[in-house]
Amino acid sequence: MRRVFGAKKNTEPPPSIQDASDRINKRGETVEEKIKKLDVDLCKYREQIQKTRPGPAQQALKARAMRLLKQKKMYEGQRDMLYNQTFNLDQVSFAAEGLKDAQQTMTALKSANKELKGMMKTVQIQDIDNMQDEMMDLMDVSSEIQETLGRSYNVPDGLDEDDLMGELEALEADMGDETEADGVPSYLQPDNQTDYDEISLPSVPMGQTGAPPGRVQAEDEFGLPAVPRASLRG
Repeated sequence: MRRVFGAKKNTEPPPSIQDASDRINKRGETVEEKIKKLDVDLCKYREQIQKTRPGPAQQALKARAMRLLKQKKMYEGQRDMLYNQTFNLDQVSFAAEGLKDAQQTMTALKSANKELKGMMKTVQIQDIDNMQDEMMDLMDVSSEIQETLGRSYNVPDGLDEDDLMGELEALEADMGDETEADGVPSYLQPDNQTDYDEISLPSVPMGQTGAPPGRVQAEDEFGLPAVPRASLRG
């Protein structure tokens, strides 16, 4: 059968853009090395031409230098052509990579869109609004409970805030008048009443007490001569 129809040829896969770009870059590097080598040879011939006197020897050196210069120009043309090919391959590679990224992005977006649709079926906006309303009601109830628990039992309900502020301003005015005199409120100033314990009384003459001599006259708790009880009864 193979003799009649022939064997199937094994076809190699076409080279990728990256493979072609790598191959061209290698050729470009080889051409660049040849150009550098020609530059070194041209420098040597130039020095020899400067040192050689005019004549057949100098002309021969110039001819060799001209051949090297032509080779250099040819290699530079090949290098530029290879660099242009590499540039074109890079543009195609960038475009291909951009398309691949776009395909992956579209696939990811389609998958995410499908998942979002499935999730939106389980989440209803009306349920969210109802939950928010319930949370607001619970917060209001909690605030009322806190206000009720923090209420003072000793404060009368009929107090007016304006009246309380008026009394407070009057009290501040009275305190200001008391402190204008000496800078000390009246309730902090010392008491000006006379201390009777510190009053010094005149001493009683010893000869006018009416007591017999040699006898000590009795004194009361204030240090004065005691009055006889008989005189008090009369």
